[in-house]
Amino acid sequence: MKAIIIAAGEGKRLRPITSTQPKPLIPIAGKPILEHTILGLKNAGIREILLVVGYKDNLIKDYFGDGKEKFDIKIKYIRQEEQLGTAHAFGYGKIFAGNEPVLLMYGDLLVDPQVYQEIVQKFEENNIEGIILLMEVKNPEEFGIVSLNSNGFVEKIVEKPLKEMNAGNLANAGVFIFNSNIFQAIEKTEKSIRGEYEFTDSMEILINKFKGKILGYKIKNYFWSDIGLPWQFLDANRYLLNEIEHKILGNIEENVHVSDKVYIGEGTIIRSGSYIQGPCYIGNNNIIGPNSFIRSYTFIANNCHISISEIKNSIILSNTSIPHFNYVGDAIICENVNLGSGTKIANLRFDQKNILVTIKGQLVDSRRKKLGTIIGPNVKIGINASIMPGKIIGENSIIGAHTIVNEDIPPNTLYYHDPNGGIIKKSL
Repeated sequence: MKAIIIAAGEGKRLRPITSTQPKPLIPIAGKPILEHTILGLKNAGIREILLVVGYKDNLIKDYFGDGKEKFDIKIKYIRQEEQLGTAHAFGYGKIFAGNEPVLLMYGDLLVDPQVYQEIVQKFEENNIEGIILLMEVKNPEEFGIVSLNSNGFVEKIVEKPLKEMNAGNLANAGVFIFNSNIFQAIEKTEKSIRGEYEFTDSMEILINKFKGKILGYKIKNYFWSDIGLPWQFLDANRYLLNEIEHKILGNIEENVHVSDKVYIGEGTIIRSGSYIQGPCYIGNNNIIGPNSFIRSYTFIANNCHISISEIKNSIILSNTSIPHFNYVGDAIICENVNLGSGTKIANLRFDQKNILVTIKGQLVDSRRKKLGTIIGPNVKIGINASIMPGKIIGENSIIGAHTIVNEDIPPNTLYYHDPNGGIIKKSL
């Protein structure tokens, strides 16, 4: 069995995290999202993968190469020149798949790898045209909802149904296996009202016009996330860190306390007086300490410097400095960021209400009581700055000393407190 993975999108709802690299390449718990997926597919017996790429595809190709050296599998690429929908993207795989069954999935998903093994086995045990992974959700109006008949086969698919429709709560989880008939259905798929070729329409064509049977397979107590919103990186990171093995490859000085499962990579130095509380992952060539407190569910990538600071349940990407008397909680800090001495990131409202975050111009309830900031790549922050919960700082921006950030900051912005004129915002 082969696999086709869509990895072409821009991840606009995740900006500024995706401003310099595509979403499938964003690392969590030591590896890019897509690498976690590829390793899971390999364990399920899949040895040939086609990546349908687009946004910053050169970075994906540079990282994964032909797959042989890093993963002992074959990886091929095809570029989706226009973003014309999921059916359009999967349709590129017709020649690659040939007459074999093929696993299709979205490349921005993170799924418990056991799921791949189960869905492959289930497909092989049944005489069916396809199988779709499903999960029960509490908010069906936010998903594509699938109705099954009494035999467990797909009957109807409704995109983001209204509550009064009572369409059920089984959501399309974005992982499928089909025989080659799916490509005939894709060829007959017409553009939706959104102007895209929808894969859900292709599945309905397979059912109604080709009389194909698509079995619904429910996820049972397994992790699944489409990481469609920034804070969902923290959820995925937490899941992965719970699965890591304790391994110390770096150098730990005297008077350092390490508890629970902790990964410390090669070339990393943990200096005296530091406390590392697992599960957490600290990559290669970092300097941690002296006197740092790295708390549970923190992922620190490579070449970072963290000293006399506290980091809790956060993602810190490579080449970032958090060197002096900083607090970072429930935050995502991208690559090449510098926090000035005394920078504090607030992660809790006084009224204990959920943190609201502005996504593409709309306020979205994160459903989290604690959520810090999202800081884009190449941001510089002056001393004693304070950043309020749920605020986003765009890439390449500069925050002046003694400034309170109580609003989102656009990319390439100089933002500072002028004692004589309040907050000043200038384009860089």
